[in-house]
Amino acid sequence: MTDWSAWRRFPDFRTEGFPEAPDGPGVYELRDRSTGNLILVGESKTLAKRMKSLLPKSHGGRGTRNNAAKREYVAEHLPDVEYRTCGCETKAEARTLERQLLVERTYIFPT
Repeated sequence: MTDWSAWRRFPDFRTEGFPEAPDGPGVYELRDRSTGNLILVGESKTLAKRMKSLLPKSHGGRGTRNNAAKREYVAEHLPDVEYRTCGCETKAEARTLERQLLVERTYIFPT
């Protein structure tokens, strides 16, 4: 596992491209910059690809995951959304880290 990246402003995919993220396994967290509240956490074997599904198609998002409520929340709060990533050696390691964070922290969307 690598260290967490710095917190970065979440981009509007329509005009700014996609988030910087590892191409391999890893974990992401989103938070509200103005309140510090954690929004959600996720893991994937291809983190950069997975993060493209965090905005609705109307905002340039991609993918077919059934997560409309999360996507709409991120879009509605986009000016205040920040993200960070942590690369992992394997998907299993990413899954373990995600589960640990879900136990230790409180997220607006805990699944």
